[in-house]
Amino acid sequence: MNKAYIIWPLVGLLVFGAFYWNFDQGYKVLEHDKAVAAEQAKADRIRLDLERRKKAVEDAIKAQEDRKAVRAAKEKKEQEENDARNALAERSQRAHEQVFRQLIPQLDRQKAEADQVKGEISQLELQKKQFDDEATFLKTYTQQAETNVKTYYDLLATLQKAEEARAAAEAAAKAAKKE
Repeated sequence: MNKAYIIWPLVGLLVFGAFYWNFDQGYKVLEHDKAVAAEQAKADRIRLDLERRKKAVEDAIKAQEDRKAVRAAKEKKEQEENDARNALAERSQRAHEQVFRQLIPQLDRQKAEADQVKGEISQLELQKKQFDDEATFLKTYTQQAETNVKTYYDLLATLQKAEEARAAAEAAAKAAKKE
C-alpha cells in the first residue's frame, strides 16, 4: 500500500504533465497567433483610420476649395450687381437732373402764368361783385320805380275821380242855379 500512495500520484503527475506540456505548447502557439492577429487587426485599424483621415483631409481640402470657388463666384456676382446698380443709380440721377433742368424753366413759366391768371381771376371777381351790386341796386330801384308808378297811377286815378266829382258838383251847382 505504501507503493500505491506514491505510484498513483506519480502516474497522475506524469499524465497531468503530458497534458500540461501538450496544452502549454499549443497554448503558446495559440496565444502567439492571437497576439499576431490582434497586432494585425490593430495595424489594419490604424492603416484604415489613417486612410480615412487622409480621405477626410482630402475631402475637406476639396470642399474648402469648392467653397472658395463658390464664394469667389458669389463675390464676383455681387460686385457685378453692385456695379450695375451703381451705374443705374448714376444714370437715373443724371436723367433726373436733366429733367429738372428742363422742368425748372417750365415751372417758373407756369408759376408766372398762374400768378397772371390769379390776377385776372381777382379782377373778374371784382367785376362780378360790381355787377352783382349794380344788379341788386337796379332790382331795388326798379321795385321802387314800379311802386312809385303804381302810386302815381293811383294818385292820378284819385285826382281824376276828384276832378270828375268836382265837375259833377259844378254841373250840379249849375243845374241847381238854373233851376
